[in-house]
Amino acid sequence: MNITIRRLIEGAKEADGLTVIIDVFRAFSLECYLFAAGAREIRPVGSIEDTFAWRKKDPSCFLIGERHGRMIEGCDMGNSPSSFDPEKIRGRRIIHTTSAGTQGVANAIRAEEIITGSFVNARAVAEYIRRKAPENVSLVCMGKEGLAPAEEDELCALYLKSLLEGRPMPDIDERLQALRTGGGRHFFDPALQEVYPEKDFWMCIDRDIFDFVIRIEKDGDGFLSKPFVTPGRRQ
Repeated sequence: MNITIRRLIEGAKEADGLTVIIDVFRAFSLECYLFAAGAREIRPVGSIEDTFAWRKKDPSCFLIGERHGRMIEGCDMGNSPSSFDPEKIRGRRIIHTTSAGTQGVANAIRAEEIITGSFVNARAVAEYIRRKAPENVSLVCMGKEGLAPAEEDELCALYLKSLLEGRPMPDIDERLQALRTGGGRHFFDPALQEVYPEKDFWMCIDRDIFDFVIRIEKDGDGFLSKPFVTPGRRQ
């Protein structure tokens, strides 16, 4: 298995084989929490225009939109895993657009298969890849708006690589905690709590709590995220 770590929008465009689009803070951590809360369907969307076009096609859909960290005006909520009401999510179709994660999905044009990556389901992601045993694996760190590296995504890629190669990463929890003063320090800024609640940080670094991966498929309406439990794991 050839494992390559790629970065940002250009890395997504270059990714081949089984491709993992990584966005820890916060897109693909959030999608795991949404599925765990009972979301019926999540559709990752690249553009704001396509996001709002869904409201015309399906007035009952729930729009999650973020640019530069902030909720897009007119959406139902921003990209925050601590901010949604499960009762408003359960059974709903979610339309999801972000500055980094969903842009990676939209740009992974050479990938044979796309799944998403975050700490909350990292071990399930690694197990899924091991069972598929692809020749090539691309781990794409989407970073800050797909334009600049982000420490948390780099660390997630290294953690996934260590799991795939069977090499323990004994300091992973210490390195996750260190993100408080690194890539996650904005979650602890009192002036930014409306945009970056501190609780989001803790939810996004809570590693290996979900036993499913999120696979990206495509149909006549665009991209579609689907949860998938690796055979042999508990549902």
